[in-house]
Amino acid sequence: MEDGNDDRSRLARLLDEIAVNEGVQPTPVDGVRVLRRSHTLARAPIVYDPRIIIVGQGRKRAYLGDQVYTYDPLNYLVLSVPMPAECEAEATPEEPILVVTIDVDPAMLGEMLLEMDEPSPPLSITPRGISSTPMSDELIGAVVRLLECLKSPIDSRILGRQTVREIVYRVLLGEQGGALRALASRDDHFARIARVVKYIHAEYARPLGAEELARRAGMSLSVFHHHFKLVTASSPLQYLKRIRLDHARRLMAHDGHNASTAARAVGYESASQFSREFKRLFGATPVEEAEQTRARLIAG
Repeated sequence: MEDGNDDRSRLARLLDEIAVNEGVQPTPVDGVRVLRRSHTLARAPIVYDPRIIIVGQGRKRAYLGDQVYTYDPLNYLVLSVPMPAECEAEATPEEPILVVTIDVDPAMLGEMLLEMDEPSPPLSITPRGISSTPMSDELIGAVVRLLECLKSPIDSRILGRQTVREIVYRVLLGEQGGALRALASRDDHFARIARVVKYIHAEYARPLGAEELARRAGMSLSVFHHHFKLVTASSPLQYLKRIRLDHARRLMAHDGHNASTAARAVGYESASQFSREFKRLFGATPVEEAEQTRARLIAG
């Protein structure tokens, strides 16, 4: 137990050395990022990307439906599909949040499962696309080795990806490995929903209907609705709306779009409907939210 505590302290110390700037920062290893955040973030809508999130210091919470997922130095978060949710964070300049994230690569998952050559146990229920679970000592040790790699460009090139593979392997073996295993399978309900979610993210500006999405999943409409909600905690059309509104917010904050051009770009025909739904989700008008988002970016 003491070794585990020592490794946790080492993990936080390494992240403090590597994540030197505010905000999200890339690293020499593809798909690996670090984050430093020195101020508390109030609960707000967010779309999580598929990734493994490991916290060295601080605490964050994700809210999805009536579920709360805490991730901190004792618990990590796994997201196997893009997930609209709400997030809040606790941090101070003296104790900033320090995080390392690892993108989920379905190809790597598939290769690893083939190499493991073990039949996956059947899933009793379609898993949700987000979960938090306690950190194991083995996982902590692998993350520490990855952070050590990041301090050296040569180590990052030679050892980085294989250390990432070890981390993914430890997650596959953990309590939340089921969703990652399902993501790598071809015919499982979860994998079908994951493919539809990917399609929504590529084609969100088109007039997508639930019937078309169900056909793409190879499911009846009722079965599709059932499994989509199990994975994402929302209906297909609610999910599509969240993705459209999130993309619109990014277009206004990052690319200078106004509300009407952003609305058209993400598939809204009615600017007034867009403004109503935007304010309902974000608690601010499109113009107000764009200004707030730009201010947060400037502040880091």
